[in-house]
Amino acid sequence: MKTSRPVAASLAVAGYVVMIVPILFVVATAFTGGRSLRFPPEGFSLRWFEAAFAYRPFVSALVSSLELALLATLLALAIGVPVTLAIHRGRLPGKGIVEGLFLSPLIVPELVVGLALYQQLIIGLRLDNFPVLLIGHTVLMLPYAVRVTGASLALADPSVEEAARGLGASPIRAFFSVTLPLLRPGIFSAGLLSFVTSFNNVPLSLLLQSREFRTLPVTMLDYVQQSYDPMVAATSTIILAGTVVVAVIAERTVGFARIFGGINR
Repeated sequence: MKTSRPVAASLAVAGYVVMIVPILFVVATAFTGGRSLRFPPEGFSLRWFEAAFAYRPFVSALVSSLELALLATLLALAIGVPVTLAIHRGRLPGKGIVEGLFLSPLIVPELVVGLALYQQLIIGLRLDNFPVLLIGHTVLMLPYAVRVTGASLALADPSVEEAARGLGASPIRAFFSVTLPLLRPGIFSAGLLSFVTSFNNVPLSLLLQSREFRTLPVTMLDYVQQSYDPMVAATSTIILAGTVVVAVIAERTVGFARIFGGINR
C-alpha cells in the first residue's frame, strides 16, 4: 500500500495539471491588452470583456443557450424522476434493462445520436430544428436525472415513506410530503449538472441547430475559425466564472459530496 500511494499521488497531480493549466492560459489571455491570442499576455486590459458583452451574436446565442438548457433540464427531470421512482420503489419488470436504457446516452457518441435525430425527425418527419434540438439535449440529460436522483433516493430511508403511508397518507400526499423533500438534493444536483452539460454542448448542437437559433458554444467555435482575437477567451472566462459561482453556491446549499457519494453505493 505504501508503494502505491506515491504513484497514485503523482497521477492525481498530473491529472490536475493537465486539466487546470490550459484553463489558466485561457484566463490569462482574456486579460491581455494585445490584439491576438498570445501567451504570455501583452499587458493588462479589460477591453475584451467589454467587447464580448457588446458583441450581439454572442449575447443572442447566450440567451438561446440559456433557454435551451433550461427547457432540456426541466424535461429531463420531468421524465427522469418518475423513472427513478419506478426503478427504485416500484415493481417494474426488467429494472436493470430500463435503467441501462436511460443511462445509454452516456456511452453512445453524441454525433451518432445527433445524426439519428437529424435523419429521422428533421428529414423524415420534417420537424423544425429547435424541437429536435430540444429532444436531443433532453435525451443527453436523462442519465444525469436518473443516476443522480437515484443516488439521492438510495440514501433515503424507505421506512419514512412506509411510516407516512401507515399513518394514512395517500400515495400523492406521501410523495409531496416525504419522498420529494428526500429527493430534493438529488433533483437539484441533477438539474445543475444537466443545465451545465446542455449549455456547453457542441457536437449535438452543431448538427441540429438552425441559422435562426444558435447556441453560444457553437457561435464561439465559428468565431474562432474567422478571428484570432482574445474575445473568445474573455467569453470563456465569463462562463467559467459563472459556473464556479453556481457550483460553490450549490455545494454550500445542497452538498454534492453527499449525493455523489451515494452513486457508488
